[in-house]
Amino acid sequence: MEIKVKEILSQETEYIEIGCHRRDSRVEEIIRFVKLHQGTIEATKQEKQYQIPLSEIYYIEAVDDKTFIYLSKSCYESHKRLYEFEELLADRSFARISKSVVVNLMKITSIKPALNGRFLCQLKNNENVIISRKYVAEIKERLRG
Repeated sequence: MEIKVKEILSQETEYIEIGCHRRDSRVEEIIRFVKLHQGTIEATKQEKQYQIPLSEIYYIEAVDDKTFIYLSKSCYESHKRLYEFEELLADRSFARISKSVVVNLMKITSIKPALNGRFLCQLKNNENVIISRKYVAEIKERLRG
């Protein structure tokens, strides 16, 4: 399969076009992947509102009645509760890994055992987050699939 990328002007709407002989499982998988990464979440940083693309989010964490959205090198705050993000992102590449964290599965580089049945999850930005015992089996299954 050949891949072509065409840069367009910033005022044009971005699009993806797939040329195929028939719409088979490979094409459906590509479509699912693209749809998983579409969308944005509204967040605040220094009293300014931003639209954060889902594909840039590493994880979302709840701390002391506040919810933070972590990107590679920056952090934003949201008025949504963690359970709202979990519901909103359930059909995307995000999963709950502890009582206080929802992670973007596409940003995980490795998982290794930690203490007390928990696992240490390393992200592409070299940050580590803990997967609680309760969520380990589900995360392993989602990463296999």
